[in-house]
Amino acid sequence: MKEGMELTEIIKELLAEVMGDDAQPGSWNDDTDIINDIGIDSLQIVRFMLALEDRLGISLDYEDLSFDDFSSISRLAEYIEKQTDR
Repeated sequence: MKEGMELTEIIKELLAEVMGDDAQPGSWNDDTDIINDIGIDSLQIVRFMLALEDRLGISLDYEDLSFDDFSSISRLAEYIEKQTDR
């Protein structure tokens, strides 16, 4: 993880990369719903999660992951922290 960079900021950065031209990260905050507000689709979710694992050097338990974990950027950060004991 980049020194001093919050997990929520890393999530936003990677979401913007995955969403490409459709991204509007300036309008996102920690409460932004990843599925409904950002509009990420299933293929983009897979690419995003793989990018997160790669960036953070972690492996996530996908069987424990639910759509509720994408209800906000901060909720996804909490899920990742719980999974990785960060």
